[in-house]
Amino acid sequence: MFPPGIPLSKRLFDLALALIGLVLLSPILLIIALLVRVYLGSPVLFRQVRPGYRGKLFDIIKFRSMTDQIDAKGRLLPDKHRLTRLGHTLRAFSLDELPELINVLRGEMSLVGPRPLLAKYLDRYTPEQARRHDVLPGITGWAQINGRNALTWEDKFALDVWYVDHWSFWLDIKILLQTVGKVLTREGINQPGHATAQEFMGTKRKPPQDEQQETEEK
Repeated sequence: MFPPGIPLSKRLFDLALALIGLVLLSPILLIIALLVRVYLGSPVLFRQVRPGYRGKLFDIIKFRSMTDQIDAKGRLLPDKHRLTRLGHTLRAFSLDELPELINVLRGEMSLVGPRPLLAKYLDRYTPEQARRHDVLPGITGWAQINGRNALTWEDKFALDVWYVDHWSFWLDIKILLQTVGKVLTREGINQPGHATAQEFMGTKRKPPQDEQQETEEK
């Protein structure tokens, strides 16, 4: 419940707000669960293994927002074909993320931090990008209030690492307050041309001679 290396003030703040949030939002959680059950079926909750603090894997919990439709070869259809109208609404207002408050209580996530992405991305990060795992992943974060999915992967990771280097209690408060406005205006829900976000395939490194030239110019 208290991950080693995480500031005590941050952890206590997370626990307090997560508990209050689950109590106050319980009627909304119940309504969403019923809607998902009726329109998408079971399971109501979507679970997926994601890397968290220091790369440790955990099961993220979200409301289900897609169908399980498959093609003739038994493969899942692309996100844009499986994302339902209900799912789109849940994602537009980040309501699908509410069950992650349970992950916060477990100590697997924080209210604020870099978003936990797919486990297969672990081997695709540069050493600098991998530093996003030096803090607990969050329900919202610095990248989420500065563009969200409208950003390139490289820009998002740069913002994540900036948060790691500049964390403070007051920065978390600022991010939480600005998140409310971003959710209401529904900014950056998806990358242009994609239902959610394009898969991260890794950052292409510059040829050694280009890096050397940049160093000399500096």
